[in-house]
Amino acid sequence: MNNNNAPLLTLDKVSKSYGHGQAVNNVSLAIRENEFFALLGPSGSGKSTLLRMLAGFETPTSGSIFLDGRDISPIPPNRRPLNLMFQSYALFPTMNVRDNIAYGLEMERLPKDEIAQRVDAMLATAQLQEFASRRPDQLSGGQRQRVALARALIKRPRVLLLDEPLGALDKKLREKMQLELKRLQNEIGITFIVVTHDQEEALVMADRMAVLKDGQVSQCGTPTELYENPRNRFVADFIGVSNLIEGTRLPGNLIEAGGQTLRIEPTPEEVSGQIALALRPERLQVLGPTTRTCDNEVNGQVVEVAYHGLDTNLHVSTPVSGKPLIVRVSSSEHEFSSFMTGMPIRLGWNSQHARVLSR
Repeated sequence: MNNNNAPLLTLDKVSKSYGHGQAVNNVSLAIRENEFFALLGPSGSGKSTLLRMLAGFETPTSGSIFLDGRDISPIPPNRRPLNLMFQSYALFPTMNVRDNIAYGLEMERLPKDEIAQRVDAMLATAQLQEFASRRPDQLSGGQRQRVALARALIKRPRVLLLDEPLGALDKKLREKMQLELKRLQNEIGITFIVVTHDQEEALVMADRMAVLKDGQVSQCGTPTELYENPRNRFVADFIGVSNLIEGTRLPGNLIEAGGQTLRIEPTPEEVSGQIALALRPERLQVLGPTTRTCDNEVNGQVVEVAYHGLDTNLHVSTPVSGKPLIVRVSSSEHEFSSFMTGMPIRLGWNSQHARVLSR
């Protein structure tokens, strides 16, 4: 990512209303040059509407969109230096890979020599040289996606907009293409804005991301910031998996939950009354007789064991939460322990690993 912090693209109090209500509500964001930025949220959160407004296919009801300080809200899609790549890829089925990639440059009536040179360079960057003469129906899903990306990138947009770009791919190919997208973005050096509902995808690819709910930004920051320091319950629950422990704030950095007193990190005094602790599964420890003491320890009972290959998730019923706490145990650790449903278990965690959220 470019270290230049000056925003390339700015959304200033952007809203979009339809007859049935507001799809986007007063969104302000600043996206930097050469940044990989993700718009993340559940269905109906407004992320695709926001992307369509950036592309020019929708007009904001209020607010403005600036590119390099210039308001592009009134500029039609074909005159914006932004390119939108749809999930369907929309490749021309009768054209081979080379002609699909060259199409946009031909429409600009560039000299044939320049088109050939730029297409050759893009084929190399996207690692598509050996497929140049094939038609889309002779390619795999990942190869078709690379062709669609190459066709969008060859026009050298300031910003590439991607709407669920990996949605049509299977899990293994998605994981491979996440790294491929990141590689292309780094090599070509333009701003990518991707819409996705897949939290893991955003965590892997994005430099920063904005989590949307009901048309508003719940939180914006780096993947680490959002995962480790969620601002509210929605973000804590939406990004990855969180255990939420409901409790009552007590004096002295303590809370009471399920009849037990738990230690928390020092928080502002205004965070009082009913609060919640957000605790990631990997931060919980299974305590044995020789395990060092944690800030907080609770007794429980295993109600479910879910094996995932690399790790095992234990669902543990405890007095401190109405729902079972999820504990992630690595497979190497699991080898030496026989976890079974019904067995008693003791869990522990340190206070700095639990995020305090007000209700």
